[in-house]
Amino acid sequence: MIEATDFRNAMSLLTTAVNVVTTEGASGLHGFTASAVCSVTDTPPTLLVCMNQASRSHAHFIENKTLCVNVLGTQHEQISNAFASSKLSSEDRFKLGAWTTLETSSPVLEDALVSFDCEIEQIQEVGTHSVFMCRVVAIKQSQQDESLVYFNRAYHQVGQLETA
Repeated sequence: MIEATDFRNAMSLLTTAVNVVTTEGASGLHGFTASAVCSVTDTPPTLLVCMNQASRSHAHFIENKTLCVNVLGTQHEQISNAFASSKLSSEDRFKLGAWTTLETSSPVLEDALVSFDCEIEQIQEVGTHSVFMCRVVAIKQSQQDESLVYFNRAYHQVGQLETA
């Protein structure tokens, strides 16, 4: 049997994009930092997003039935930390950055690398998490070319680095 700590330590060596996942609707404005996001298929365009069921905003995502995956650039480390913090209110989190909307009204970070505006079509509970199967209904891509990634429990950057 694999211990949870051993699994988490091994997973820390899997480099992942850093995303802020947001929602807005009848249940209000909410968001969280996520690394467990991936493409499922391009026909129809679908993403998979995993969220801990113990998260204070979990029920809000289920009720709103929409979300936006905002892929963060290197300049967004503070936003990532804010949305990962259990101390900040939803309102305080959204004071950082400039936000707009696309089709679903879920907040879109204006200077994100790319934002995927989605409708949650299916939810499956697996262990401590919910797996959201999300149909992409709109995409907004920026001109940013440096991605914020998480590896070995620290932020790093990937992409075109400017030279002086």
